[in-house]
This record gives sequence, C-alpha cells and structure tokens, in this order.
Amino acid sequence: MTDIDWDELRQVATESMQKAYAPYSRYKVGAAALVGDGRVVAGCNVENASYGVTLCAECALIGDLHMSGGGKLVAFVCVNGEGQTIMPCGRCRQLLSEHAMPGMLLETVAGIRTIDEVLPDRFGPADLEDVR
Repeated sequence: MTDIDWDELRQVATESMQKAYAPYSRYKVGAAALVGDGRVVAGCNVENASYGVTLCAECALIGDLHMSGGGKLVAFVCVNGEGQTIMPCGRCRQLLSEHAMPGMLLETVAGIRTIDEVLPDRFGPADLEDVR
C-alpha cells in the first residue's frame, strides 16, 4: 500500500484531538493511523488525576485497532491541540511498533520516517521467543 492520504490522517487525528480529555495538562493529543486493510483507526489522550494512569492517544488508537478487527498499521500521524504534527514519546513508539507493518511510516516534525528510524533496535515479540 503506497497511496497514503496524509491530509486525511491528519484530519482524523485533529478530530480525535478535539475529543481529548485533558483537564490537567490542557495538552490535547489526537492520533490516526491507516491499517493494512484500508481502515483508519484513531485515538485521543484521556488524562487522570493520578497522572500515572493517563492514557496516551496512541494507547486509545491501539484499542480502536483491536476493537475494529485488528491488523497492522501502515501509516501514523499524531497532532497537538493546534493541529501540529508531534512525535510520539518513546513509550508510544514502542507500543506502535508492536502493531506496525514492517516499514510503517510516521509523519514526524522532521518529515516522513519509518518505525525503524524512530525506534531503532527495538525490543519486540521476537526477543521473548527463547523464554517460551
């Protein structure tokens, strides 16, 4: 799949960001991703007064991925409250990598990058095969 409509993904991410629950930080985040079968999944951040149990937009997106049939992510974008592209944190990059097609693309502040470029030498399911 090579035809990625980044404008549509950014629009879905922006619409998701508007549904964010961020009363503490007031830093709303929305995320959207294209799935291998053509679906678009999305998520927004949901804060909590105990901060540590706050859910990132990427977590909600992965939940949407599995609730809507699973699959692997092809392309991803994340935006802030102004609709500007932002980079997922390291934890969220790790989360995304587990559900990514090889070579998944991310729109970043530095341009389009692959999951391998933004999370090189990542820990993944293959690292656990010897312990099963």
